[in-house]
Amino acid sequence: MTYADYVDRVWQGTATLMPHLTGAYSGDELVRLRDRVGFLPAFANVAAFDTGDGVVLVDSGDFRTAERLHRAVAGFGAGPVRSVVYTHGHVDHVFGVAPFDREADESGAPRPEVIAHEAVAARFDRYIRTAGHNSWINRRQFGVPSLEWPTTYRYPDVVYRERHTVRRGELTFELVHARGETDDHTYVWIPELKTLCTGDLFIWNAPNAGNPQKVQRYPEDWARALRAMQELGAELLLPGHGVPIVGSDRVHQALDDTARLLETLCEQTRALMNAGHRLDAVIHGVKVPEDLLAKPYLHPAYDEPEFVVRNLWRLWGGWYDQNPAHLKPAPEADLAAEFARAAGGAEALALRASELLAAGELRLASHLAETAALAAPADPTVARVRADVFRRRAHEETSLMARGIFDWAAAESAAVAAGTDLETELTRSPEGRRRAAGAIGVGVIDDEDGCC
Repeated sequence: MTYADYVDRVWQGTATLMPHLTGAYSGDELVRLRDRVGFLPAFANVAAFDTGDGVVLVDSGDFRTAERLHRAVAGFGAGPVRSVVYTHGHVDHVFGVAPFDREADESGAPRPEVIAHEAVAARFDRYIRTAGHNSWINRRQFGVPSLEWPTTYRYPDVVYRERHTVRRGELTFELVHARGETDDHTYVWIPELKTLCTGDLFIWNAPNAGNPQKVQRYPEDWARALRAMQELGAELLLPGHGVPIVGSDRVHQALDDTARLLETLCEQTRALMNAGHRLDAVIHGVKVPEDLLAKPYLHPAYDEPEFVVRNLWRLWGGWYDQNPAHLKPAPEADLAAEFARAAGGAEALALRASELLAAGELRLASHLAETAALAAPADPTVARVRADVFRRRAHEETSLMARGIFDWAAAESAAVAAGTDLETELTRSPEGRRRAAGAIGVGVIDDEDGCC
């Protein structure tokens, strides 16, 4: 099957993204999508443009694909890389420049000029200062206990604030800043080719606007950016993740559907907040249109709408959830001990959690299992129940965000119950076995410090 045929099947919903994400179409050559357009399909995509005066790259991928990208661009036959545009500063998009810099240094030629929004440098600074925190949250998110957050980055040479135009050879690259998944995002429009590079403003998933372990995202600004991109009339959309979208009607539809999903989440959340509801009522009151989530490019497989609602509350309302007991709370372990005493002991709470789990009441079971474990952290019976509850929760979830957190929690308790260690139990879990088999992009860190 050609890559074009595969791309069409993904759009139709008859093929999954897995071959794309795991490298089935990303050898040592770029896929030629147009005469001047090359594409490296990978977990994080790279677009290459033959300008007639060297190559311009939009993004550079992660460290695992850096050498392969270098070889593929050499085979593109369009000359040296003149410029690299970072669509944003996430580490899976900015770690492919080193081989091009090295080649330039060895030959005495100028290094590629790296261009990005002005906030990218501040992101890199923050990453360096919070490397330990980023290591922990990404270990948990991706289930990789040995992951270490990088502390060395290729900073941009040229930065801009709102808009920036790059003219190279016969092509124009119009860079536009738009807050969305990040505060430093850029989308790139190449008018001569009717081609739009969205970065992570489009990722073949429900928008990553709510990641529970990362910094603030901007769903309303994101929707506005999608509407602005819609007006361009693009005939080819090259996303930060996932396959290209070919044809103006399909591009328009994908951008429109994604904008509508974000817009309804924003509208409903704002209405419930304006009515004076607590965060709890807002989370459970927003209804997500199932017809949108059924689209092949809007499946909640990475992030999910419930987390977007929480992020909107944080953006518009701060961290206080309007439960006065949460304003200045007691230590969680102390509170759990009181609940356990009232219930007749931690094992009584764990038993009730097991009953709720059997009845399919997973959210309630989680509260009781977690409370029991906080009250008796070394009790193997309690630990087994907590492991069972969160293992089941991980199995039932669609998003990587939720599965990663629940799977980590299950492994923590499984290690207590079995007298082993976290890494051993993560490897034994179904999600861990999938990672070991290479079914998802292990070690690829999407985001920021508490920031992405």
